[in-house]
Order: sequence, then structure tokens, then C-alpha cells
Amino acid sequence: MRQVSARRLLGLVGRFPRVRILVAGDFMLDQFIWGSVSRISPEAPVPIVRMTREDRRPGGAGNVVSNLASLGSRATACGVIGRDATARQLLRVLKSVGADVGGMVAARTVVTTRKTRIVAHQQQVVRVDQEATGHLDDRITGRLVRYVLENLARHSGLIVSDYGKGAVSPSLLEALSERHARVPFLWIVDPKRPNFSRYRGASLIKPNVEEASEASGIEIGDLSSLCNAGHRLLEMWGSQSVLISRGEDGMSLFKQSGEVRHFPTAARDVYDVTGAGDTTISACALALAAGGTLEEAAVMANIAAGVAVAHVGTVAVTAQALRSAIKGAREDGICGA
Repeated sequence: MRQVSARRLLGLVGRFPRVRILVAGDFMLDQFIWGSVSRISPEAPVPIVRMTREDRRPGGAGNVVSNLASLGSRATACGVIGRDATARQLLRVLKSVGADVGGMVAARTVVTTRKTRIVAHQQQVVRVDQEATGHLDDRITGRLVRYVLENLARHSGLIVSDYGKGAVSPSLLEALSERHARVPFLWIVDPKRPNFSRYRGASLIKPNVEEASEASGIEIGDLSSLCNAGHRLLEMWGSQSVLISRGEDGMSLFKQSGEVRHFPTAARDVYDVTGAGDTTISACALALAAGGTLEEAAVMANIAAGVAVAHVGTVAVTAQALRSAIKGAREDGICGA
């Protein structure tokens, strides 16, 4: 099969600033506490971390927004948050990356999700989560659905970033499926288990290999079972394409035409896979919105993910880093001239 052109990919990156993406999903705050360990606590057999710095970043669907902004695009955030201190911090960090937060629905009955990671000597020691579980009120999700539908037309595409926290409701997915059937638009989905049976008609759905196995009901252990799962997901979801991320084995693209393409990993070093899926879907959506083919979007996403996993913690890949990685991929033979 013909290789994707590095020159074409670089041209697509140059068009990212013209693209505006709507991001609907589960937003959270990622808090990182960085420090060093020199002794064990006398109170319990645990390390004592001496904090040296702290930072806060948009997490979950917010990391998608950060990646879009870092890659040169513009994004509108659409999610559900509480009326609490974590929500205020989250809105501040979203605005700091240039996001439009007009689609963030605030409710007193909601607890804003926060994930606190304590990292010492480049290794995560522990993670502490603050979140509420359970079904969101229909009135709250209804406000989110209305905003998304009313603002689709002024965006180049939509990413649904589902983290299973409730913002991606059955009513939202049903409304999007109905709208897409009447007026097609670019619609990319990062799926999660609670909604596996509800994704219908998207442009591209991007599960990882574990999610693909669970959603399809096929245990993926080799290339044959992978292909069987990919084709079953295409049929089940009725999507134009399915892109399965396979970690160190790269990615596999399945199209309604029956064509399947496998792309080797572009990662040279892997230090932390945190947020790599968000990087993948951001780069993929931008490539498609900028006029790229499904194959070009898959290769772009693969290269961007390779950059993300080479860093510790949640990292928003920059356009310059992506350009450099594309040139490196050409030298490695991952894409053509």
C-alpha cells in the first residue's frame, strides 16, 4: 500500500490554526504534585515526598482541549462541572489555554472531578481522586445537549471524549446520531464501556485494543481476531471508520469499504502513557478537519501519540514537536517523502 506523505502531513499541520473543534465530554482537573523521596515514613511503610512544585492542568476531555490548543487550533469546551473550588480552578486553566468555556454547564448537585498525582523522581507514587459517581440529572444533561446541537454549525468538527462520568449521556449520543443522519458533520468519538452500545453513525470511533475487545465481544490475541473485532465494531456502530490503538503495536484503521490498514508505532521511548489517547484523538480530528484522509489522520495520530508517551505526566503536544516528529517518521520510514 502507498505510504502517507510526510509533506502532506506537514501541510495539514499548517492548516490547524484555521480549524475550530467542539469538545463534549467529561472534564476534570489534573493536579500534579512533584517532589523527591529521601526516606520512609516512621508512621507507615510509605515514602515521604518532599514537595518541590505543583501545577494544575485540564484533564479528561480538558486534555483534549489542551492538545487542540497546543497544536494551534481553537476549541470550545462542553461539559458538566460543579459550583466548587475545583470547578473554578478548571475553568481558569481551560481559559489559560485559550478555550471557549461557554459550553460548560455548572450545577450545585455536581462534584467536579479532580485527580491528584504525586510524582517523585519522575515516577508516580500515588493518585488521589475526588469525584461523584452516578447518573446526572436529565435537566443538566439536557442543557449540554442543547448547547452542542446549537453550536455544531460554527465548528469544523466535534470530538466526544467519553470518560464514563455521565456527561456523555444516552440523550446526547441519540441526538448526535439523529443530527448526523440528517446533516452530516465531522464527528470523532473516544469511547468508554457504559456507552458501547450507543455510539451510532460517527465519522470515526477510536477505542484502544482492550475497549475494542470488550465492545466487540471478541478476545483480541492476534491479527486475525483484531480484524474480526474491527469489522464487527464497524457493523455494530455504523461508523464510517474505526481506529484501534494498540500500544507498542501501533494502530489499525478499519473502513466501511472493507479496507484495513495497520500502522507501526511511532514511539521511540515510552515513559508515561497518561493522556496519550487524548493526544491521539486530537491529532486525528485536526487532520480530518484540515482536509486529510482517514489514512493521513491515522498516521498523524500515531506520530503525535509517540511524542506524548515520551514525557512524564499529561502532556499537550505542540505543533512544532509534531512537525519534528513527522520529519523523524519520514527518516524512520514510517511515512513517505
